[in-house]
Amino acid sequence: MRLTSIPRVDIAHLPTPLEPAPNLSEELGGPEIWIKRDDLTGLALGGNKARKLEFLVADAIQQEATVLMTAGAPQSNHCRQTAAAARKAGMKSVLIFAPYSKHYGSTDPDQAPQGNLLLDKIMGARIEWYHGDWQDRLAFMDQIAADLRDKGERPYVIPGGGSNPVGATAYVNAVYETMNQLRELSLNATHWYTTSSTSGGTHAGLSLGVKLAHAPFTVVGSACDQDATKTKSVVVPLANATAEHIGTDVRISDEEVIVDDNYYLPSYGIPNEGCLEAIEIAARTEGLLLDPVYTGKTMSALIDHVRKGKLTSNDTVIFHHTGGTPALFAQADGIAGSFSEPE
Repeated sequence: MRLTSIPRVDIAHLPTPLEPAPNLSEELGGPEIWIKRDDLTGLALGGNKARKLEFLVADAIQQEATVLMTAGAPQSNHCRQTAAAARKAGMKSVLIFAPYSKHYGSTDPDQAPQGNLLLDKIMGARIEWYHGDWQDRLAFMDQIAADLRDKGERPYVIPGGGSNPVGATAYVNAVYETMNQLRELSLNATHWYTTSSTSGGTHAGLSLGVKLAHAPFTVVGSACDQDATKTKSVVVPLANATAEHIGTDVRISDEEVIVDDNYYLPSYGIPNEGCLEAIEIAARTEGLLLDPVYTGKTMSALIDHVRKGKLTSNDTVIFHHTGGTPALFAQADGIAGSFSEPE
């Protein structure tokens, strides 16, 4: 296995802290909860994509790229961190967004930018708005890439979420990093809660890493944008493609991947009641800020699992904080009135 020899650049603050959440644990009356703080990776306000970009940018440098190019929703955390990684690597960035997206509600490119979109503009990313069917955006990206080549640039195209075998490798590493922290703390974790999405890279890397490292915990993915069957159909093949990329014969089966799809509706990017409650509980017990798209819904899954007895005081749970805090500001008008007044 060539995991340690794969090229990477140093752009994330690693290892990220693994810190206890005793007040949250007491509030829920359930398992011992620890937070894996991948919101503190440091790159443009942090987030889990910084880990992936260490490998993706290294690959881009090897290919002598001058531009990093990717796509996502207008409030994409991945796009924000890609724009930052490009600047650190001395490159430009091009971000492809769809206006009037159902993601995060309606986004009008003519309105003043907020949240991640504002940060993209501050970092000087070139933003292209795609008006067709989002499923057909790859052809649009190919055209933009061709135009860049005509102008003498060398674009490196990164898939949404940085989720290909190069990017997912980062989360194989993250498992080994966390195992070292658990040993230092004399902890035996039983579960790792993470967000599982359409792109699937984080969940895929974690699933493979757990099997390779013989980790004692089970990865529980909370779906954020589609049902469990569709999510698994992305995570499993990507985990196995990542295994091939790093040179191991280990493979992941469908049965080894856990996805709970009970907490993401009404849709991706639209917070539900459980999500808002989870954001409030985390903030008022631990001063921990979650976002309304990913971590809020994943925490709502963890909370509900405790309430239903799926997690007990015998368990030790790692909650994976993947970042995304700028989305709080982008959705301020919609969620500000959802929280209770202080006592």
